[in-house]
Amino acid sequence: MNAPEKYSLKGKCAIVTGAGSGIGRAIAVAFAEAGAKVARLDLKFTAGVAGMLDIACDVSSEAATRSAVDRIARELGAPRVLVNGAALMDASATVLELDLAQWNRILGVNLGGAFLMSKWCIPYMAAAGGGSVIHIASQLGSVGSAGRVAYCSMKGALLNMAKAMAVDHAAQNIRVNTLSPGATETDRMLRFGSMQKARDALGSKHLLNRLAQPEEIAAGALFLASNASSFMTGADLLIDGGYNAV
Repeated sequence: MNAPEKYSLKGKCAIVTGAGSGIGRAIAVAFAEAGAKVARLDLKFTAGVAGMLDIACDVSSEAATRSAVDRIARELGAPRVLVNGAALMDASATVLELDLAQWNRILGVNLGGAFLMSKWCIPYMAAAGGGSVIHIASQLGSVGSAGRVAYCSMKGALLNMAKAMAVDHAAQNIRVNTLSPGATETDRMLRFGSMQKARDALGSKHLLNRLAQPEEIAAGALFLASNASSFMTGADLLIDGGYNAV
């Protein structure tokens, strides 16, 4: 199998949550370019992408996620790739500053969404002969950061969730991995006031002295979704510009 064939998703149905913008959108585009039939799930979409099925969906809702997956299976075929990228734009806060409702909402979307989407997609994958599940974690899933207790907790949980799911579903030919990006130039960085301020604040914390582009993270997702990573499951692909190396 040559390199282009290894990265092909031709004819496969792929679902990407949190795909209305940023990294999720870049992943959806990369999958479509690799031949996949792509469904994007989000609460809002910054711009349409030709040929994709866009579904407004709250991934913390059991009914909404099940309905979305069943619709996708009817219209695009059984999901063979699932990327769980939906995550709230949560404000920085310590445990003292977060209230329980905020914590539960972050938990419901960032971790619960991955649980629900996996719950509905895996039976379709298993019946179709297998697939790839990718949880979008973070460089902060394995280290701490001031004021990011909720974010770090949820992303860390995704790392171990993937390992447990990999054990549970290997016999069904379903691979489960995490993808952990470093700071990436998306709208999330605008919490610093501007993209340039985000570059100034975070770029030097990465050994490559810059932030990632969404397309660089999408390349990693394509690797995990495709046969190029056929012997990889229960692992984390860290694309962080060297942030966690020191």
